[in-house]
Amino acid sequence: MDPTLLSRWQFGLTTIYHFFFVPLTLGLGWFVAFMQTRYYQTRDETFHKMAKFWGKLFLINFAIGVVTGIVQEFQFGMNWSEYSRFVGDIFGAPLAIEALMAFFLESTFLGVWIFGEGKIPEKMHLASIWLVAIGSGLSALWILLANGWMQHPVGYVLDPVTGRPMLNDFYALITNQKAWIFFWHTISAGLATASFVILGISAYHMARKKDLKVFRASFQMAAIVGLIAGVLVFLVGHTQGQFVYRTQPMKMASIEALWKTEKPASFSLITIFDLTGKREVWSLRLPVITSFLACNNFQCEVRGVDDIQAEYAGKYGPGDYIPLMVVTYWGFRFMMTVGFAMIALSAYFLWALSHGIERARWLKWVPWVILLPYIGNATGWMITEMGRQPWIVQGLLTVKDGISPNLTTTDLLISLIGFVLLYGILAAADVHLMKKYAIAGPDAAMRESVDLSPSVIGSQD
Repeated sequence: MDPTLLSRWQFGLTTIYHFFFVPLTLGLGWFVAFMQTRYYQTRDETFHKMAKFWGKLFLINFAIGVVTGIVQEFQFGMNWSEYSRFVGDIFGAPLAIEALMAFFLESTFLGVWIFGEGKIPEKMHLASIWLVAIGSGLSALWILLANGWMQHPVGYVLDPVTGRPMLNDFYALITNQKAWIFFWHTISAGLATASFVILGISAYHMARKKDLKVFRASFQMAAIVGLIAGVLVFLVGHTQGQFVYRTQPMKMASIEALWKTEKPASFSLITIFDLTGKREVWSLRLPVITSFLACNNFQCEVRGVDDIQAEYAGKYGPGDYIPLMVVTYWGFRFMMTVGFAMIALSAYFLWALSHGIERARWLKWVPWVILLPYIGNATGWMITEMGRQPWIVQGLLTVKDGISPNLTTTDLLISLIGFVLLYGILAAADVHLMKKYAIAGPDAAMRESVDLSPSVIGSQD
C-alpha cells in the first residue's frame, strides 16, 4: 500500500473515466454544428430533428465530463503538490488560457444554443453551436500543449536555485511538435468516437423501423466521417510513433517488446511476459517491420530496453527506468486491432447503405460497436502515460518525487474509495440518461426543446 502506487491508481482511474467523455464531446459537437447548418440552409426538418436529438446527447455527455474534469484538477493539489510546485511556472499559462478562453467559450455558447433558438437571429444561433465545437477543440489543444510538454519538455530553463523549470520561450511551448501530434490524433479519435456512437444508436432505431429518414441520414453521415477519421487516426498515430522513437526511445522499445538493440529491428507478433511484466518468456517475431514503423525504412536501428536502461542509469542515477511492458505492449495491440476494426466496419456500413441496409438482420447487433472507440481511447492513453514511467515529466521529474509529501495510506484509501463510488454513481447516471434519451428518439428531443424555454423563463418571474 505504497502512497505513490495508490496516488497513481487514483489519478489513473479519474483520468481514464474523464477521458470516456472527452472524445465524444470533441467529435459530436462538430456533427451537431453541421446538422444545424444544413437545417438553416435547406429548411429540411430532418436536419432539425437530427441537430436536436444528437445535441441532447452532446449536452448530457458535456455535463458529466465537466464534473469529472474538475475533480481531476483538484488532485494536482491534493496528491501531486510536489509535481504542481515543480511545473507551476510552465503549466500556469496553458491551463489558465484553457479555462478563461476555451472552457468559458464552449460552456457560454452552449447555453446560447440551447435556449436561444427563436429568440435570437438565426445566424447568431448557428454561430453559437460552431463556437461550442471550436471551444471544445481549443480546450483540448491547451490541455494537450501542457501534456505534450510533460512528454517532450521544450522552451524552458532550470532555475539555478530551486532546480525548477521556468518558461522562457512561450512560442516553443505552443509549437511543441509532440503536443500538435497529440492534438490531431485526439481530434480524429473524437470524430471516430462520435461516429460510432451515432452508428450504434442509429442502427438501434433503424432495426426497429423508427424515424428511418432521420437515422438513415445520421447513419450515412457517421459512416463517412468514421471512415475518414479512422484513417486519420492511423496516419497521425504512425507519425506519433515515429516521434516517440526519436524522443522517448524507452517507450518505443517497451511497446514493441524489444530488449536488445537491433538493426534492422524485428516486430513481435506475440510476446508472453513473466510475472514482473517486464521480461520475456516466449515470443514470435517478424523481421525488419519495427524498423519500418520507426523510420519508414527497413534498415534503421531501434534501441532496445536493456541498452536504454543502462544509459539512463548512468545519466540519471541508479533505478528502474523500464515501464510495465505488459501494459504498453498489449495496450498497443488492442488499440491497433480496434482501430483497424473501426475502419473496416465504417467501409462495410457505407457499402451496406447502398444494398438495402434497412432489411439487414445484423442491424440489431450494431449498437455494440459503440464500445470500440472507448476501448481504443482508453488503451491509447494508457500507452501514452504508462509508457513514460517512471517519469512524470520526461527526463526531469520522476513520479515518486511528484507526490505530496504528507500523504498517508489511510488518506489515499479513503479518497480512492470515495472517488470510485462517486464516479460509479456518475457513470450509472450518465448511462441511464444517455440510454433514456437515445431510446426516446428525436420527437421527444423536439418536444423538450419547445417546452424548456418557457418553463425556465416562468421560473425566473
